[in-house]
Amino acid sequence: MDKIQNFSKNLKTRGVSITRTLPEILQINLGKFCNQACHHCHVEAGPNRTERMERKTILRILELLADCASIHTIDLTGGAPELNENFQFLVGEVHRMGKRILDRCNLTVLTIPGQEDTGSFLKNHQVEIVASLPCYSSENVDQQRGSGVFKKSIEALRGLNRLGYGKAGTGLILNLVYNPLGPFLPPEQKALEADYKRELRERFGISFNHLFSLINMPIKRFLDDLYRQGAYESYLSLLVNNFSSQATQAVMCRDLLSVGWDGELFDCDFNQMLEIPLGVNRKTLWDINFLEEVVEIPINLGNHCYGCTAGAGSSCGGSLI
Repeated sequence: MDKIQNFSKNLKTRGVSITRTLPEILQINLGKFCNQACHHCHVEAGPNRTERMERKTILRILELLADCASIHTIDLTGGAPELNENFQFLVGEVHRMGKRILDRCNLTVLTIPGQEDTGSFLKNHQVEIVASLPCYSSENVDQQRGSGVFKKSIEALRGLNRLGYGKAGTGLILNLVYNPLGPFLPPEQKALEADYKRELRERFGISFNHLFSLINMPIKRFLDDLYRQGAYESYLSLLVNNFSSQATQAVMCRDLLSVGWDGELFDCDFNQMLEIPLGVNRKTLWDINFLEEVVEIPINLGNHCYGCTAGAGSSCGGSLI
C-alpha cells in the first residue's frame, strides 16, 4: 500500500491528477507464449509459457466491442501475439468492424516455421506493426534479446519492406520500438529516430515510419536484473527525480483498457503484469455489460508509474512529451 501511496502523494503535492476517460484503446494480451525470452521483458514471456487466450474469451471481446463506440484501436500484444492460434480470427473480425489494429511484433516470429504468410496476412488486413528493435547494432540487440536475434530481425524487416510496410504511399505502417539496454532514461525520441533511419537505411536498406522510445519499467525480469546489479534504488531515484507533471496528462491508462489472456481487466499492461486489478476487486470481461462502464472506476497507481512519467514520459506509443 505504501508504494501506491507514494506516487499518489506526489501527484497530490503537485496538484496533479490522473483520471480515466472513455476507453479509446483496447489492449489485448493474447498470452505469454513467445519464441524469445528477452532479459528486459516485463511480461516474463518465453517458449515455456503456456498461458494463451482461448476462443471463448475472444468471442466475449468481440461481443463487447460490437456495442462500444468509443474504442477505435485494438492493440494486440503478448508474448508473441501471432503465435496464438486465434490471432488471425481475431484480426479478421476486428478488421471487419473497421477498427485500427496494432500488432506488437518481436520480428523474429515472422521467420519461424509456420509464420511464412503472417506478413501478407497483416498487410491484407491493414494491420499496423509495432516492432521491437532496441538498437541498430547486432551486439546490443543480441545482448538484450538473445544470440542471432538481430540478424533475424533484419531479415524480417526486409521482408516487411518488400510487402510495402514502412514505404511512403502504401498506407502500411511499420513503427519500431527502442528501449535502453540498462537502468537509464532513453535519449530524445526525435533525434534517436533520425539515427535509426539513417543507420538502417545505409547499412541494410531498411525503411520504417516512426520510432517509439520506451522507458524500462522496474518490474518482472528488468526488476530482477536491477536487484542483481544492486541498481534498483538508484534507478527508482532516477525515475522519481525526473518526474514530469506534463507527462501525467498523456499517460495511456487515461483512455486505455488492458485485457489479460484469461479475460481479466486492468488499467494498463504494467498493472496486469503486477496483478493489480481494475478497481478494488478482480473484474473480468464477463463481469461487465459494456466496456464504457470502466470510466467510473478510479485508476490504481503505484511507484512503477514513475516509469511512465519520467523525463519525456513513456507509453505504448513512445514518448509523451
